[in-house]
Amino acid sequence: MPRALFASDLHLCASRPAQAARFFELLARAPGRVDAVYLLGDLVEFWPGDDDDDVLHRQLVQALRSLTLAGVDLAVMTGNRDFLMQSRFAGETGAELLPDYHRVELAGVATLLTHGDLLCTRDVQYLQFRETVRAPARQAQFLGLPLEERRRIANATRAGTQQSMSAKDDYIMDAEETEVMRVMRQQGVRRLIHGHTHRPAIHQFDLDGAPGERVVLGDWYEGDLVYLCEPSANRLVSAETLLSLWS
Repeated sequence: MPRALFASDLHLCASRPAQAARFFELLARAPGRVDAVYLLGDLVEFWPGDDDDDVLHRQLVQALRSLTLAGVDLAVMTGNRDFLMQSRFAGETGAELLPDYHRVELAGVATLLTHGDLLCTRDVQYLQFRETVRAPARQAQFLGLPLEERRRIANATRAGTQQSMSAKDDYIMDAEETEVMRVMRQQGVRRLIHGHTHRPAIHQFDLDGAPGERVVLGDWYEGDLVYLCEPSANRLVSAETLLSLWS
């Protein structure tokens, strides 16, 4: 079984340098310890386009490139903050860009990967916004703007999003159980791994008479949880702990 590391919702930014440094160190120590790294969205607070020259974002690109040059397979699934990562980003990092749903086999278990926002079907306002901003024509129009204008729009949009989120009940922004079951049945899987909700946990349940599992990755605002899959065991573990083990 390939050894794999999963992470999501790092939300890297210059105002949280400790988290970025820890993530970059984790990537630097990953070769020889894992065979693949899967990043399931929201790596940064906002990605305004592949021409972005933000210092931290360039450091991220370089760290990911060093990972793939060292022989580690890298797959990136974009989220609601970084969905403008496109072909140039993939070329510069050596990453495979994944679609919204992607199947892998982990220790013989059919596993579905997704960012997680599409599972939050009660958050109708967000899903409508998602559909609008991901329309190809809208993206092309946005990417045609000067970089500084894109950053200004992104900051204004983030402020509005935070205000909207504060007015919503928590359950609205969580994965909806019926949708989780529907998607897992549709995709023919027994395990689902996602982020987005910032509610890390491993949920065990019955799925049509057989064991089902949903792994929810944590965000890196306060913690640093990742999901490590090895021949011996699969577990949610802090990056800090892994760095100690990998020293």
